[in-house]
Amino acid sequence: MTTTPRERARERTLAEITRIGREHLATHGAAALSLRAVARDLGVVSSAVYRYVASRDDLLTLLVVDAYDELGAEVDAALEGLPADDHRGRLHALARAVRGWAVRETARYALLFGSPVPGYHAPAERTTGPGTRVVVALVGIVEDAYRAGALTPAESPVGPVLSADLDRIRADMGLTVPGPVLANGVAAWAALFGAVNFEVFGQYGPDTFTDPAMLFEHQLTVLDRIVGLG
Repeated sequence: MTTTPRERARERTLAEITRIGREHLATHGAAALSLRAVARDLGVVSSAVYRYVASRDDLLTLLVVDAYDELGAEVDAALEGLPADDHRGRLHALARAVRGWAVRETARYALLFGSPVPGYHAPAERTTGPGTRVVVALVGIVEDAYRAGALTPAESPVGPVLSADLDRIRADMGLTVPGPVLANGVAAWAALFGAVNFEVFGQYGPDTFTDPAMLFEHQLTVLDRIVGLG
C-alpha cells in the first residue's frame, strides 16, 4: 500500500514514541508514565507529542497494543512450520513462546497481566483483538486435536450457566469442541499464565526452585493432561 511522506513521518514518530514509552515503562513503571517525559526524550515540546498521542491513557493503550502484538507475533512464529498433527508440540511451543517473551519483557508483561494501572481502562475496541491472539491460538490447537480424535479429556461436566457461556463462545469462535472440552482449554489457558505470572512476579520466592525453566517444562506435562493430550 502506497503511503505519503507525511504518513511515513507520522509512523516513524509513533514508533519512536513507542520505543521511548517502552524504556520509561521498564525504568519507571506504568503508573509513572508521563507524556512530558516522553516529549523531553523525543527532543520536542510536550504540545508536539499531543498531535500523536492525546493523553497518558492513549500512550498506555499504544504500549498495551504494541506488547500484545509482539507477544502474538512470537507465538505465531513459534507455531509456524510445526506439523498440524503435532498437537502436543504446538501446545508446548505456544507455552514456551509466552514464557520466553514474559521473562525477557517483564515490564511489558506486567503491563498486560500484572496489577491494573490506577485510573486506566483499556479501550476494548483497540485492545480486545490483539489481546486475544494467544488464547485464540491455544483454543485452535485444542479444536484441531479434538477434530483429529487426539484428545482423551477427563470427564468434567458443567452446569447450565457455564454451559450457556461456553456455547456462546463456541458459536462466536466457530468451534466444534464440546463445552466441557472447551472448559478444559480455558483451564489450560489460566494454568499457563498462572505459571508464568508466578515466575515473572517472583511468587515462588527467591530460593525455592534452582531452575525455573525445568519447573516450567514439568508444568507443560500438566497442561497436556488438562487439555486431554496426556
